[in-house]
Amino acid sequence: MKIDFSRRALLLATPLVLTGCTTIRCPPQQAVPEPAQRLSAQLADHYGPRPNERFPLPDVDLSDLDPQFLRQVVDYRGSEPPGTIIIDTSARFLFLIQENGSALRYGVGVGREGLAWRGRAYVGRKGEWPRWTPTQAMIAREPERNAKWAGGMGPGLDNPLGARALYLYRDGLDTLYRIHGTNEPWSIGTSVSSGCIRMINQDVIDLYLRTPVGASVIVRA
Repeated sequence: MKIDFSRRALLLATPLVLTGCTTIRCPPQQAVPEPAQRLSAQLADHYGPRPNERFPLPDVDLSDLDPQFLRQVVDYRGSEPPGTIIIDTSARFLFLIQENGSALRYGVGVGREGLAWRGRAYVGRKGEWPRWTPTQAMIAREPERNAKWAGGMGPGLDNPLGARALYLYRDGLDTLYRIHGTNEPWSIGTSVSSGCIRMINQDVIDLYLRTPVGASVIVRA
């Protein structure tokens, strides 16, 4: 059964009151902040350094990031089964449906390629520290930045795909649509010049671990 996004009653964010809601029903009450010590511990766990990665990741500078785009658990009032990924490109959120009427919500940045595709797909394959090759459209749009990588860029901290990538397929074919990490965490929650759906590296690692190949993905504008 498909989600009826037009009813605006599927996903209810708690504990934050959101602006510009589309798939989110905004609660009227004021958010109750967590104690600073607990919040700091949670943020450190989510966005601290990852020294054991193939390319050790530093901690994330969150000073320029709107708190609503940090990873959090929200209520889910829809019919999609646990394990489904729902991407709301206009609201800049990615939801991973959980058990017991909840979802994990991550903030995302959306590039031009990300805005150009919507519908249902599935995770056809996954990659750790993937290689990146710009599309012809990206090279034509920013040749001074991308032309030198026409043959591909190896993995690393400077790679635009970041630490992980989930490759979306439909009917057995690669859609060329990716959910991936980014080396520009300040771009989360914004519209960016290129790329698909970008996430903070620590968030895409978390999503990667929770999402098997074959998982269903719904992308909406």
